[in-house]
Amino acid sequence: MLALDVRNVSKSFPNFQLRNVSFQLEQGYIMGFIGANGAGKTTTIKSILNMTRLDSGEVHILGKSMAAHEIELKQEIGYAMGGVDFYTRSKMKTLTDVVKRFYANWDDKTYRNYMRAFKLDENKKIAELSTGMKVKYNLAIALSHGAKLLILDEPTSGLDPVARDELLDIFQGLVADGEISILFSTHITSDLEKCADFITFIANGQIIRSGEKEEFKESYLLLNGAENQLNQVKDRLISYKINSFGFTGLIQADDFDPSCGIKAATPSLEEIMVYFAKKEDQYV
Repeated sequence: MLALDVRNVSKSFPNFQLRNVSFQLEQGYIMGFIGANGAGKTTTIKSILNMTRLDSGEVHILGKSMAAHEIELKQEIGYAMGGVDFYTRSKMKTLTDVVKRFYANWDDKTYRNYMRAFKLDENKKIAELSTGMKVKYNLAIALSHGAKLLILDEPTSGLDPVARDELLDIFQGLVADGEISILFSTHITSDLEKCADFITFIANGQIIRSGEKEEFKESYLLLNGAENQLNQVKDRLISYKINSFGFTGLIQADDFDPSCGIKAATPSLEEIMVYFAKKEDQYV
């Protein structure tokens, strides 16, 4: 079953458009949702959560329309962001006592187990928590009402490498039994290299590509050649950089002819993002 099915979602603002955004997430997997700041990640998430009125398109979660079953489905969704920036002078316990009233399937035992596993003292005030502790508290809340779909918006932003690695292990553990699915929006692509099963890439409000992580990366090639070789491929490159050794450029794998003698390698997620961003500057 599909945990998330986004179909042709469009939304226009005065200075930005989300255009026919479509992608699907199978149950029991982690999907990395990548794109530069301003690409449309947050607008897409707001559209999924029915926090903004769509111009067109629809969102289905666990087989049901979000528009028709919003209250029911929000019991099944856990949303976590990079921090907790409200009621900062309150204790976690006080905030939890308010939040849990909104969820019919809230489980105090599960909540206590996660607080213990995350080494969180619920008598601490929000203002006393580190960035990593805030993320873990958000996760504890999200996981204590039986959520089947977790939507994580930049959850590792601002964390040190050790704290980030610990959270990535937690995410992988959560999907291990096939019941929970995660949509993980981030610009820290190295996190997704470690934990994502699928990647969806958005730029300028449009989905560039969505698919299994390794297939996604292998659909592009990073070329390294002498400057006098650039003209052989220049018109097929997504973008390129000139350096002291020649040039490097990103190309669709299907557009590359290996017989040209230019070195080619599979790019990282970060390199794909960087060269697509450079495309906007290079071909204005």
